[in-house]
Amino acid sequence: MKNDPTTNTSPPLSIALISIHGLIRGHDLELGRDADTGGQTKYVVELANALGERDDVAKVMLLTRRVVDDLVSPDYAVANEPLSAKASIVRVECGAPGYVRKELLWDSLDSFSDNVLAYFKLPGNMPDVIHSHYADAGYVGARLSHQLGIPLVHTGHSLGRNKRKQLVASGVKRSEIESTYNISRRVEAEETTLGAAERVITSTQQEIEQQYGLYDYYQPQAMRVIPPGTDLKTFFPPQGEDEDPSVALELAKFLKEPTKPIILALSRPDPKKNIISLIEAYGESPKLQQVANLVIVAGNRDDIQDISGVSKTVLNDILLAIDKYDLYGKVAYPKHHKASQVPTLYRLATRLGGVFVNPALTEPFGLTLIEAAACGLPLVATQDGGPIEIIKNCNNGYLIDPLDKAAMAKKLLLTLTRKKDWQRFSANGVAGVRQFYSWPAHVESYLKVIRPLVAKTEPVVKLSLKRRPNLFRRQALFTSLDLNLTGDQASLAELLKLIHDQRKAFIFGIATGRHLDDALVVLRQHGIPEPDILITNQGTHIHYAPELTRDTAWERHIDHHWNPQEIRTLLAEIPGLKMQPRNCQSAFKISYFIDPASADVTEIRQVLLRNDQAVNLVFSFGHFLDILPARASKGLALRWCADQFGFPLDNTLVAGVTRADEDMLRGNTMGVVVANQYPPELSELSDVDKIYFSKDLYAAGILEAIAHYQFLTPNRDKTT
Repeated sequence: MKNDPTTNTSPPLSIALISIHGLIRGHDLELGRDADTGGQTKYVVELANALGERDDVAKVMLLTRRVVDDLVSPDYAVANEPLSAKASIVRVECGAPGYVRKELLWDSLDSFSDNVLAYFKLPGNMPDVIHSHYADAGYVGARLSHQLGIPLVHTGHSLGRNKRKQLVASGVKRSEIESTYNISRRVEAEETTLGAAERVITSTQQEIEQQYGLYDYYQPQAMRVIPPGTDLKTFFPPQGEDEDPSVALELAKFLKEPTKPIILALSRPDPKKNIISLIEAYGESPKLQQVANLVIVAGNRDDIQDISGVSKTVLNDILLAIDKYDLYGKVAYPKHHKASQVPTLYRLATRLGGVFVNPALTEPFGLTLIEAAACGLPLVATQDGGPIEIIKNCNNGYLIDPLDKAAMAKKLLLTLTRKKDWQRFSANGVAGVRQFYSWPAHVESYLKVIRPLVAKTEPVVKLSLKRRPNLFRRQALFTSLDLNLTGDQASLAELLKLIHDQRKAFIFGIATGRHLDDALVVLRQHGIPEPDILITNQGTHIHYAPELTRDTAWERHIDHHWNPQEIRTLLAEIPGLKMQPRNCQSAFKISYFIDPASADVTEIRQVLLRNDQAVNLVFSFGHFLDILPARASKGLALRWCADQFGFPLDNTLVAGVTRADEDMLRGNTMGVVVANQYPPELSELSDVDKIYFSKDLYAAGILEAIAHYQFLTPNRDKTT
């Protein structure tokens, strides 16, 4: 789409895009070849191409690293690769010529910057604006911006602080994170870039608040949301017969009535994608089963037994849920699909009058929603992050609470059965994607952001910010959920405001006996934002913000000598014990109701020990008994997080109220037992040093403890 030159009297722009790592070329991108050659490389090439089609853009230079290596294509050694009449890829020397991963480029970036500077000084190459992509390019862009006085625009793509959480969750040690990933240099580069950039472009508002908000040089007034473009030549509504009939044939293998409408879910097999809740919502709605088939596309697999980690658990749970509700013939769950078949899958669902559903617990952007909408599929999606903005812009479906299965089924049924609404949603989605999420729409918004910087018609306001002495927060506040955060909404609101205002001062964590889904329901009911660290199931599971990343290393750690089936067998005949409902159980927590008049906790522990079952027993509120692995508890989970993230225990304020909180409170933490209206389970801790008993109830008691310990007093951090 060409722009109307009469609407813009400014001279055409010359734009320099910088994306250093990975393998970048204008054709046959090797997406997925390695961790460095992914979505970012595709984005910058498509952005360069789209900008090159504009009449108000004179020149686009995509600067990247020149790679001379027999192990990769000679294409990456070509100094200049034209993309179009006005756009080209410029490859610049950057240290040793061989192809290396991005974490090894840091010492070569100053040389790369000098070489780019020399290139810019050649006739006709000086840009009007520099747009850096990722931390390494941000470092270079900041240097060049300062040297040349040219405005810097930055897109992070991913951030070091979040990457660090993901690495910790996967079991990588702190020392290895530094030696292998140079994470401190990356975060430092990101801070430098944020301090220099006049504009930062993100995909969603949530990304601004939850990810960039943790940086010292977070300047929200400099940030702009511009969703990435979608290739409308690939994603478009059905046009006659579909181009790949094998997709329909594959689904038909599963379905008794393959011509019924399709409820389509497409995601990787990850717990936070919440696929099981979708199956349960479908299984508990006979009318939904009557109206439509359910299609679950959850990655590719050959044999589930050969898969490891949480993916294996999710895939097994999918099969168990289908079996539980006897959904055979109504649910398709193909083992394989190609990326090229995904648009065909969307169009097949559109042709059959179906709906695309994203029931994820958290969804930062939601690219599949845009792709599905471009193909004419109405949406039912989680009320979190990107989907909120997508459905608001496109008006093509419904938002849902992903933990409310009945509401999920109701909205799916409404979409499928109200044909006029379906047609309106379908048409709105196609039009909305074209207006808001196509590449022409993207570059139109993009140029509206950068033109005022070049023309200096829009003031650039920089906040006066200071760097903290440590790259990562060195204080932490952990609290249980029930009876601490909940109970009094007025004091909770005061505490939440303090947490929001001081979010960069300390890590905020919640430790609860509730299951993850149950805990998220309570958080939403009370307006409590997702914490940095969420410990659930009495300390047996740990999740990290902003995407509820699950700490699988912790689960491998506590699995040591854990034999749940043997424990259930040993306790099956003990009087006074009754299993709690299935939704109260988990892989590392066996939960009972206990009648203290008939059963004795000490005797139960002895029975288990005599049979070589070393476990951790948590007896609370006089009638709940949880049996955990010996290595698991709230306190042990807290200490695991302290070790992984490097916040000292004596800089950690812990608020508890029940027996399950006891080992969080003991030790070197600053403990507070919050007053409540229930029998005091922790009264014996009153003689323990460093444990404070609040006078106020609920969240007010936590606020009281913050004041008592002078938790937010400047220089309170003993390590600085």
